[in-house]
Amino acid sequence: MLQPEQVRSTIRAYLIEQFLPDETEASLAGDTPLVSSGVLDSLATLQVVSFLEDSFGIKVKARDVSVDNMDTVDQMVRFVLERVGQ
Repeated sequence: MLQPEQVRSTIRAYLIEQFLPDETEASLAGDTPLVSSGVLDSLATLQVVSFLEDSFGIKVKARDVSVDNMDTVDQMVRFVLERVGQ
């Protein structure tokens, strides 16, 4: 079973590597807005969705790609944990 901290660390590492090279895992807070602040545009958000699907074996429906699920690391972690095993 996936642990929240494992999911959080994996997502943070990906976001930093791909979109925030000047940040560290420690400096990227779980509640930092990424979509609503413009860090992630629509193309980047789709890349994140693809990463989440591949990394955690989940399926993300188009209606799930929203600021409510993808704006912060904490929201992404919650979303992944809810979808694992479905």
